[in-house]
Amino acid sequence: MRGVTRRGLADAGVFLREFARAPMRTASVVPSSAALAELCATAVPEQGDPVVVELGAGTGTITAALARRLGGRGFHLAVELNPSLAERAARRCPGVDVRCADVTEVPEILAARGLVADVVVSALPWAAHRATHPRPLVAVLAGVLARDGVLVQIGYTATRWAPPARRLRAELRAEFEEVVASPTVWRNVPPALTWCARRPRRPTA
Repeated sequence: MRGVTRRGLADAGVFLREFARAPMRTASVVPSSAALAELCATAVPEQGDPVVVELGAGTGTITAALARRLGGRGFHLAVELNPSLAERAARRCPGVDVRCADVTEVPEILAARGLVADVVVSALPWAAHRATHPRPLVAVLAGVLARDGVLVQIGYTATRWAPPARRLRAELRAEFEEVVASPTVWRNVPPALTWCARRPRRPTA
């Protein structure tokens, strides 16, 4: 297939295999495209030493784009629940702290290092996560972000008006001062977009 790299084909094969083995631990049947990964990476500041947290690292497509954007600066934590995918992402991006863990462990992981996140990039499906975790994950993530932090959540264009997506947008608006949807990334399968939520709201005294 034109435009499809050997690594891309290998990653797709891994995703299909792992989805068949453990669908509840593998959010998608295909990895994110390079175009979607680069869009996510634009949320990372070009200067300074930002703390970047990635949720649902998969085989490392977005992980690699974030690592390139960082260029060795700051701290990059990538969390992936599927052990096989986590191992592959770690091999692909040796300079990244890749953890095979549940996303609810992120606050403890950051606290152990005395860190606060500047950017969180999530490829997790909210509907699947809410089935096992009663507290909205968006509230957890808002709590680990700096006051000027940003959360980037990937979604799919075809389902952006479905109830889980509408619920997600409501949760984002409740927890963040600004929520903006990106244009559709047509070069992703399926076509995707991102919600970029900035400046988490803090409880008033």
